[in-house]
Amino acid sequence: MNIVKLDAINSTNQFLKELVKSADVDNWTVVTTEYQTSGRGQMQTKWTSEKNKNLLFSVLIKLDELNASHQFYMNCAISLSVYMALTNQKIVNLTIKWPNDILADNKKVAGILIENILVKDKIKHTVVGIGLNVNQAVFPVLLPNATSMKLLLNKDFNRDLLLKEIVDNLKYYINLIEKKEFIFLKEQYEKVLYKIGITHSFESSKGKNFTAKIIGVNQQGKLLVEQENDVIKEYNFKEIKFL
Repeated sequence: MNIVKLDAINSTNQFLKELVKSADVDNWTVVTTEYQTSGRGQMQTKWTSEKNKNLLFSVLIKLDELNASHQFYMNCAISLSVYMALTNQKIVNLTIKWPNDILADNKKVAGILIENILVKDKIKHTVVGIGLNVNQAVFPVLLPNATSMKLLLNKDFNRDLLLKEIVDNLKYYINLIEKKEFIFLKEQYEKVLYKIGITHSFESSKGKNFTAKIIGVNQQGKLLVEQENDVIKEYNFKEIKFL
């Protein structure tokens, strides 16, 4: 595993994407940092992290002829890779909040940013950014729903070993994509999906509040919810949010 270690950087994803543009970068190259000045999550949200406490890294994944229409399975594989690493550390009450936040006891312990680089209708490669709260014990007041592995299990963790485990998991699950095990990946993802089978409150992008039951995701990664009139609707990420 080729690892580039940085003390501080604006964004490991941005650094790795620029590196790919300027050099022939090996598959599974990892860029880690102790601190990000402009860490990003989904929908341009900011990822904040205490220096020298957590895992902040990006991984380059080169793919063999994966159709762009199958990119949601990358999300399944990557989310499950982090989920399983935490499971192996004996963290309980874990779920994947659609599309790819990792929750423990309903609090966010990890976030994932997936950036696919397309050539025509194929995914040429993917840059995966992962932020995992490891040994941080105190979070800003503005992040009341954040937690860490240390807070959950009351001990410190070896971040290097965690990084290796997550990358090993990524290799395993990406191999399933190469084998086109799409149904299996989707089933495993839905098994641990946050609030699946439970009626929950949502807000639409138009500002309308409603309750519905999550029944799964479709092949494009849209969230499937069943409303009170038994009508099933599908939503893209920016079209709905949890309340």
